[in-house]
Amino acid sequence: MKHLIFSNDPYEMNWLRPDFTYAEVSAPKELEAQVTTEQDGDVVRTVIVLTNRGKKPYFTNRESISIAFPVQDRYEDSDTCLKRRCHTHIFCGGEVSYLCALRMGGEAPHLGMVLTEGSLGSYSIRRNLLHQSNDRGCFLLHPEGAQYAPGESKRISWTIFPHAGKEDFMEKIPQYNPRFIRVEADQYVLFPGEKNRIHICPAFPARRVTVDGEDVVRTDGEYIVEYTAEMPGERVFSICADGVKTSLKTFVQEKVEILAARRCAFLAEHQQYKGEGGLAGAYLAYDNEEERLVYTPENDFNGGRERIGMGILMARYLQAQQPGSCPALESSLETYTAYVLRELTNPETGQVFNDFGRDDSYRRLYNAPWAATFFVEMYRLKKEVRWLTYACRVVEWFYRAGGESFYPIELPVIALDECLDAAGLSEERARMRELFVKHAERLCAIGVHYPAHEVNYEQSIVAPAADILLSVYKLTGEERFLTEGKRQVEILELFNGMQPDYHLYETAIRHWDGYWFGKRRLFGDTFPHYWSALTGNVFALYGSITGDETYKRRAEASRRGVLSLFFPDGRAACAYVYPDDVNGVRAGMADPYANDQDWGLYFYLRSHGAEGLM
Repeated sequence: MKHLIFSNDPYEMNWLRPDFTYAEVSAPKELEAQVTTEQDGDVVRTVIVLTNRGKKPYFTNRESISIAFPVQDRYEDSDTCLKRRCHTHIFCGGEVSYLCALRMGGEAPHLGMVLTEGSLGSYSIRRNLLHQSNDRGCFLLHPEGAQYAPGESKRISWTIFPHAGKEDFMEKIPQYNPRFIRVEADQYVLFPGEKNRIHICPAFPARRVTVDGEDVVRTDGEYIVEYTAEMPGERVFSICADGVKTSLKTFVQEKVEILAARRCAFLAEHQQYKGEGGLAGAYLAYDNEEERLVYTPENDFNGGRERIGMGILMARYLQAQQPGSCPALESSLETYTAYVLRELTNPETGQVFNDFGRDDSYRRLYNAPWAATFFVEMYRLKKEVRWLTYACRVVEWFYRAGGESFYPIELPVIALDECLDAAGLSEERARMRELFVKHAERLCAIGVHYPAHEVNYEQSIVAPAADILLSVYKLTGEERFLTEGKRQVEILELFNGMQPDYHLYETAIRHWDGYWFGKRRLFGDTFPHYWSALTGNVFALYGSITGDETYKRRAEASRRGVLSLFFPDGRAACAYVYPDDVNGVRAGMADPYANDQDWGLYFYLRSHGAEGLM
C-alpha cells in the first residue's frame, strides 16, 4: 500500500510517506513474515503473520522485530503542514496499543490505528538526517518478545480508520477492537503525599480486572484505583482485564521546594565557571558522566543563549527566600549577573549577544526576550528600577532588529507590563505596550501562515504566537487578539499527546533537541523536553482569560510533565530521547548533558508563585 487517502478529505492528503514501505517487516532470518492488507472504503486492515520455519524454538525480544508505519509527520512550509502533514501520537501499551495521527491544521478527517491482535512494546525511529530537525522520520513498531515453537505462527494485526479528533478517536476504537481497554490517570507527575486515581474502562463486560495483580472493584461503570504518591521515581502499573494486558506510567517527583533548592545549589557549585577571563561567572552546560563543565563556541554549548535560563531560575528561586538566608546562591547570582551585564548584553543600548565577549558574529533574535526576562526577574528580586530600564532597552533593541515579524519564545509581555506598573514607570509602560500591540497586530495579519524559523514549523512557533496574542488581549481587552489567539491555541494543542505515560501525556511533540543540546547528539522524539511546557503556559493563560478549568488542568499537567528532567541530587538532563533507538543507535534515555532545561523548573515555580516554595 503506497497511498491512503480518506474519501471525504478536501485536501486529498496521502497519509503514507513515499520514502518508506508501509508495514515492511524486519525480523530474524529464522522467522518468515507474511503481510496482507485489505481496504474497505476508508478502513484498512493489516495482518502480519510471523512463522518459525526452523526446527528449533526461537525466542525474540523487543529489538528482534520492527514493523514500519510511515506517516507524514514532517515539517515543510506551514501551508503544506497544516493541510497535508500530521502529528503522530503513539502508545505501545502491550495488547492495548494505538496511533493517533492528527492533521497539523486540525481539520478532519484524521488517521487512527488500533492494534487488534498481538502486543506492541515500544517503537524506534528511522530518519533522513539530511533533513535535520524538519523530519520526524518513519516509526518502527516493535512487538513484545515472544517464544516461537518450531512451525509456530503468531499474528500482529491492526485496523486504520478516520476520526474527527482525539476524543472521537478514543470513542471509535471499540468499533474496531472490542477488547480495548481505556486507561487514564488524574495525574501523571505527582509530588509525595498527593492522591491519585487510575481509571480503567474496558470496552467489554470484564469479569475480572487487576492492577499489579490485585483485584479492582467496579464503581459507577469503571474500575478505579486510588493511591497516595510516595517515594520519587517512575511507577509502572500493570493492568489486566480478562487476560488483556496493558500498562500506565506515572512519575513521582521530589517536592518542588526541595527540588528547586537542590537544583540551585548544584548550579552554584557545579555549573558556574569559577576561572578567570571573560567566561568568569557564566552558568554552563554540565556533563553528568564526566563530572565537568562543557563549553564550546558552538551555539548550543556556548556561554549564552538558552543557558541564561539557569540565571532566571536562580533569581526566581531567591525571590521566595529571606534575604541573606542563601549566601552561596546569592553570591552565585551576583557573579552571574555581572557576567550577563559585561559579556552577554549592552545595558546602555539593549543589544543582546550570542556568546560571551559580546560576540554577535551570529545574530539571533531568540536571545533578546530571554535577557529581558532575566532583567524582569532581577527587578522582582532586587526591586531596583535599573533592571526594568535594561529590560525595556532590550525589548526596544529586539523590535529595531526585526522582532515585529518574529515568533520569540518567552517574550515577557505581561510580566514586564506588571513590573513597570508596580514601579510607577507609566511612560515606559505605554511605550512597551505600543510595541507589543504592533507585534500582535502583525501576528494577526500573518494568521496561520507561519514563517519558518530555526525549524520550518514547530510547537515553539505556534506557542509564541498564541502567547503574545493572548497576552496583548489581557493588556488591551481587544477581542481581535483573543479571537486570533483562540485559533492559535486550537492548532497548538494538536502537538500534545494524551497517552497514559508521564513522558507523553500533555507533552508536545519535539524531535530534534537531543541532537542540538545533548551529548549523544541524537535526533529523535524528546519526551519530555522543557520547551514542551510552553504549551502549558499558553493553556494557563487561555484558561485564566476564559475561565475554562479544563485548560487550567492541562496547563498543570504540561508544566509538571517536564519535571522528570530533574534528579533528586540536583542534577538535570537537557532532554529524554524516548524511542528505543534512533537510526540504530540506542536511545530510551535521559541525555547526560545538563544544558538548558532549567526553564522547565522556572516555569513551574513561576506558575505557582512564592507559595510553591514555602
